[in-house]
This record gives sequence, structure tokens and C-alpha cells, in this order.
Amino acid sequence: MLSVQLSSALSVNLIAAVGPAGTAWLRLSVGALIFLAIARPPLRTLRGPDVPVLLGLGVATGLMTVAFLASIERIPLGTAVAIEFLGPLTVAAVRSHSARSLIWPALALTGVVLLTEPWAGAINLTGIGLAGLAAIGWAAYILLTQRIGDRFTGIGALSLTVPIAAATAAVVGIPQSAGHLTIGILAAAFGLALLMPVLPMALEMLALRRMTPTAFGTLMALEPAFGVLLGLLVLHQQPSLFQIGGITLVILAGAAAQRGGRRQPRSREHTGTRMDPALIDQGPK
Repeated sequence: MLSVQLSSALSVNLIAAVGPAGTAWLRLSVGALIFLAIARPPLRTLRGPDVPVLLGLGVATGLMTVAFLASIERIPLGTAVAIEFLGPLTVAAVRSHSARSLIWPALALTGVVLLTEPWAGAINLTGIGLAGLAAIGWAAYILLTQRIGDRFTGIGALSLTVPIAAATAAVVGIPQSAGHLTIGILAAAFGLALLMPVLPMALEMLALRRMTPTAFGTLMALEPAFGVLLGLLVLHQQPSLFQIGGITLVILAGAAAQRGGRRQPRSREHTGTRMDPALIDQGPK
């Protein structure tokens, strides 16, 4: 979460130079090259049913990245993260198999209203809509990443999905960034790609092998707090009292959405090295 939000905050200058889609395309393209260099694509173990899942994950990742970067061009980072978080929060609530749990997305939505402050007359509907699109992409990303993580060992599958994500972003990213690429921009894209997608996607795939999507979504409740903090420290975006209250509601909703979370591994082959169960899930019981 720290890596993702630091990358987002530091991407603002790159967005100003090559646009949000151009930034997404550069970050994902560099990330794809890194994954291809460090992980062998699992082509020999690929089966027919794997193809639509891999394609779906790659496209969802590309669209999510473009939409989120386009949203932070228009609205504060913390607000965009809180709206985007509605995706994994809804996954956590729906997958908990409890109708009562659906109250938590509603509570988070109340927090988002406080964050956007529609009564202030300065609401940016385009930014909010883009963050909402990123939320849908994030929900799909979580579910598909877990399926891919169960199917393949290590992080080799990312050397297939991240290039697909880069190709998805390229549709808009290449025209947007054409004529603006310099050595400095490419160097910045390399550094940002390490922060996102390389480090977070590898860690998330490893985490989702050991956790349910509901538990993962619960832990992601801290993401809006990281967004607000880095928005304040890096971008000097000072939240109002209403916005602080909204962030608090989103975090509380995420924390309450699911109280369990350790998965029962299907096999040692699919789960990799086993962890101490006491370290896997420290969530409330």
C-alpha cells in the first residue's frame, strides 16, 4: 500500500508531462520488461481455461491504472483512493456471505460523500467517475489475481498479465505521450515502475495465495489513509475536517467488512512456502 500510494503521489509530475494514460503505459511497459527479465512466463503449463483469466486480469489492470491516474489529475489523491477502495470493500462484503455485511459499503459510500463535499459546489464528476471505474477494475483485479495465484507458482504469471496491461494502456497512452518522451521521463518511469506495478503486484499475488479476498479487502482499508498521508506529505493536499471524517468512515467500514481471512491452502504446490498461521492473519475474530 505504501509503495502504490507513493508511486501515485510521485506520478503527478509525470502525468503533467505525458498525461495519465501515457504515465500508465510507461509504468506498465517498464514493469512488463522487468517481470520478463526476472520471471519466466509459465507457457508450458498454460491451459485453455487460463487464457481468458490472464487476459481479463491484464485488461483490468491496464484500465484500473489509467482510470486511477486520470482521476488523481482531477481530484485529491486521498479522495481518489477512498472511492477506488469501494471496489475491494464490496468484494469483502459480498464474499462474506452475510446480508448484514452489505451495510459496510453503504457506510463507506457515506464517507466518500463527506470526502467529495458536494455541498461545497466544487465537485469534479469526471474525477469521481474515473475513480469509480478504477474501483470496478480493482475488484476484478483482486478476484482474478487470486485465481492466477492459485493456478501458477511464483510470480511468473505476472510476466504474462503485465504486458497485457501495458498493451491495454498503450491504446490511449502512446498517442497521449507521443512527442513528449525524453531520457528524464523514461528514467522517472523506470523508478515509478518499481514502486508500481513491480513490487506491489508481486506482493499482492503472494498475499492472495494465503488470504481470502474478503480478508485482503479488509486490510486494504488502510489504503485511503496512506493516500491521504502521502497526498499531504508529497502533494501538500490538506484535507478538511469533513474529509478526515470521510476517510475515517471508509477505513472503519473496510475494517468491519470481514473478520476472518486465512485461506485453507489447496496444495503445497499452489501455495508455495507455508507461513506460520499466527503471522498470516492478525485480524479480529
